Amino acid sequence: MNLTDNLRRTAEQYPDTVAVKMDDAEITFAQLNGLAAKTAGWLRELGVQPGDRVAVSLPNIPHMPILYYGILWAGGVVVPMNPLYKDREFAHVLRDSGAKVFFAWNGVADQAAKGAAEAGATFLEVDPATFSGQVLAHEPIAVTDRAAEDTAVILYTSGTTGAPKGAELTHANMVRNAEVCASDRLIGLSAGDVVFGGLPLFHVFGQTCMMNTAVLTGATLTLLPRFDPQRALEIIERDKVTIMGGVPTMYVALTQFPDRDRFDTSSLRRCVSGGSALPVEILRGFEEAYGAMLLEGYGLSETSPVASFNHADRERKAGSVGQPVEGVEFKLVDPEWNEVPEGSDGEIAIKGHNIMKGYFGNPEATEKVLKDGWFRTGDIGRRDDDGYYYIVDRAKDMIIRGGYNVYPREVEEVLYGHPAVASAAVVGIPSQMHGEEVAAVITVKPGMTVTEDEIQQYTKDRVAAYKYPRVVRIVDELPLGPTGKILKREIKIS
Repeated sequence: MNLTDNLRRTAEQYPDTVAVKMDDAEITFAQLNGLAAKTAGWLRELGVQPGDRVAVSLPNIPHMPILYYGILWAGGVVVPMNPLYKDREFAHVLRDSGAKVFFAWNGVADQAAKGAAEAGATFLEVDPATFSGQVLAHEPIAVTDRAAEDTAVILYTSGTTGAPKGAELTHANMVRNAEVCASDRLIGLSAGDVVFGGLPLFHVFGQTCMMNTAVLTGATLTLLPRFDPQRALEIIERDKVTIMGGVPTMYVALTQFPDRDRFDTSSLRRCVSGGSALPVEILRGFEEAYGAMLLEGYGLSETSPVASFNHADRERKAGSVGQPVEGVEFKLVDPEWNEVPEGSDGEIAIKGHNIMKGYFGNPEATEKVLKDGWFRTGDIGRRDDDGYYYIVDRAKDMIIRGGYNVYPREVEEVLYGHPAVASAAVVGIPSQMHGEEVAAVITVKPGMTVTEDEIQQYTKDRVAAYKYPRVVRIVDELPLGPTGKILKREIKIS
């Protein structure tokens, strides 16, 4: 097995179909297949052998899938990294993974080269103007077979606690998750579809649910290197995008975009959201504005990523992350791995074809989260009578105020219901009296005004007394990660 099997099959079936495009630049499946084989030849010349790790750090440009599939073609392991990293972060991942070779976009070459030098990796700069010519100068090699359980990708987690850890995802993990994602019950992808490529391809959501599913099915992936709502709408109209994947902040931006009616987005058929909780108000507002079905799912880097989904052929429940996908099981556990009583909140544990092998070179961290095939997520959830799951919050994000548990997600849902709130984050801050106090940080929609006192009173009227934020701050913008998730750990409240 090799994840590139999907590319080779699709290249035979749809050789002249555009696989990847960015504005006027287009690569067909036959061309992508050939470029991957030549990239593999180049890697072999560089001394890369099956099982060796090769790091890549590129924005969403066509060279990313070329390198991704080329590394896999050579039997290597892809180690994707965020181009926004600094040299220290590059060096950590390169050292931890033992990457032999590091390809980085020329826009981050200074920081990337420093990190590579510190880690002792061979550094190669990717200049979009010349890189394809470099690839074409090499002889292709035959695809390298890999076992289903061999590692295909190592994805480094965000590291909200301690240094980032590398989740090892196998060829079987990635192939099966792409197949599940593409099915009619989830994304519903097939040849002829056009997929919006605004999710970073160095992140598991963009990799599996957009790039790998498009390659699997013969759909076209149209890339946007940096998300901007107007640019996204222009691409949707120009390329007649049918499928979109995004994180909640993208859907917030599109829903609230003032000139959205200027664009023809009638081609949109199905959209999916993941990465963090999708506010119910945004789900409803987006569907009303764009007339496309928006399905919320759930997963992590360690689960390849998709673990549960609001399936298209079943009842959708707003605020729920749906039911486990085919071949995957959920249970709710306490800190000792015991299942919690029915109706109780517990930490979500997952078992199935999507679970990582473990954290690369870190058996201690692996042992903490894996037991008998079950992976504990660190997310607190609840299950209703129909088997639908709801994410209450991250275990470590939970605020304990005066002995009472406050889940930020619940308070954020209330805040998003206020007509003036554009985005919101609820965090805990130290309190001498209560241990922790609830604080809310919000941004305001353009053209609207609201005071901190008004926001506090609005929330106070809608949640229990111990839950409403005693501290409210209005800011111009909230810190966002590479996929658009709000980075709560970077929020500073004075």
